[in-house]
Amino acid sequence: MQSLRLVDVHRGADQIVASCAIGDLRFHVTVWYEDVDLAELAHRFGDEAIERIAVHIALFQLNAACSLRPEVIELGRYARYLTDDLARLWRTVFRRVWAQWRYEHDLPDYDGPRFVDAPAPAAVPVRAPDGPVELLAFCGGGKDSLVALKLLERAGLPFATLGYAHSIYGAGEPQHALLDRIAGVTARVRAERQWVIDDLLDAPVARLRPALGVKYILAAETPASVFAALPIALARGYRGLVVAHEASANTGNLTWNGEDVNHQWGKGWEAEQLLDGYVRRALVGNLRYFSLLQPIHDEVIFELLSRDAALAPLTHSCNLRKPWCGACAKCAYVWLQFAAHLPADVVHATFGADLGERPDNERWFREMFGLAEHSPFECVGSIPEARLALSVARARGFTGPRLAGYAAAVGPIDIAALAPPLLQVGAQHGMPAHVAAAVLPQLTSAAAAAADRLAGMAAGTATIDR
Repeated sequence: MQSLRLVDVHRGADQIVASCAIGDLRFHVTVWYEDVDLAELAHRFGDEAIERIAVHIALFQLNAACSLRPEVIELGRYARYLTDDLARLWRTVFRRVWAQWRYEHDLPDYDGPRFVDAPAPAAVPVRAPDGPVELLAFCGGGKDSLVALKLLERAGLPFATLGYAHSIYGAGEPQHALLDRIAGVTARVRAERQWVIDDLLDAPVARLRPALGVKYILAAETPASVFAALPIALARGYRGLVVAHEASANTGNLTWNGEDVNHQWGKGWEAEQLLDGYVRRALVGNLRYFSLLQPIHDEVIFELLSRDAALAPLTHSCNLRKPWCGACAKCAYVWLQFAAHLPADVVHATFGADLGERPDNERWFREMFGLAEHSPFECVGSIPEARLALSVARARGFTGPRLAGYAAAVGPIDIAALAPPLLQVGAQHGMPAHVAAAVLPQLTSAAAAAADRLAGMAAGTATIDR
């Protein structure tokens, strides 16, 4: 029986190092914190409470090792932190995040490893102190981050930003420099930084151990990042972890054996509710986790972005070669939405080329327009959002032969029929009341402006450029 063993969770002054083993394989993940004293946190909140958080960080960072298909998980001396609540959350995250991995490995019945240790009683969560700033906003450097930070700024809600660099994306300092390009043009009052160094995601295990039958290693990045932020929240007294996850994250890529396969599940509403509730029940009782953009789709998000169009070239979203590789699904989709909503000089300043005409992007455009088996396994909008952007971009002058070919393959696009669901401001969100009161009116105003613009375009009376 192949077992994943949690070998060690080490706490240094400013780092948490998690080590695991599968057979003769050993893997390590290190989370580094800037200006956070973990020993001081243990003194303030109790060693047991900080170790419990560290074990959660380890479990959700190391769940990538379950891509090697272990049958069981052994927590060893850390088993006292396993509760029924934690086991349910962990298995739900695995089942939903790894749906894409199971689909691509044709493993519909693999539910992931089971915990062999008996659950322990739940502990009482600690409380974050009331620090001078309530909100810690995650900043990934993309257009969603910029829009969310500007929403907080215009709402008059003070916030700090959290940027983290991950070894899978290369050296840490260039990543933080890119993140600071965005966060630095907002009204943030403090910059928090993390570094994650993971030797599993960089390992050639799929290639060198073909007997494992594994094509690639997958990680649950969003849930892992929530737990990794908890020491910062306790150190600084933040009571709100703010993300910029949009409504399209709730739309799956395909249905497989009756199961929804959604690359973005970890960013969606179900995951947000599960993580928010669990953190408050089990770890930090007064800490909220919520998205500002959960009620809206990209049509409204880009309406908001257009109000800061001059800052758009500072963004980056590519997961292959930052800031933009120009030849992946993420780059292709964001370029398309830029072309549909932002001035042409901003599109060019950001990407430097017409990505719609690149032959190596054909696969991604066909998938995002619904001309393939499934939409791209990337953090991009839904097929209706991409089709609406295609129609608007062509109306605004992006009329290259390849884009025209995609439009012909899609067929006529009725903007008046396609747009309304994408312009709604949904009631589904987790924002605390005082945050919602300051943010929702901005979303509603942007949705109305987008609706007016698209109505004029459908009627042939709108100005097609800004």
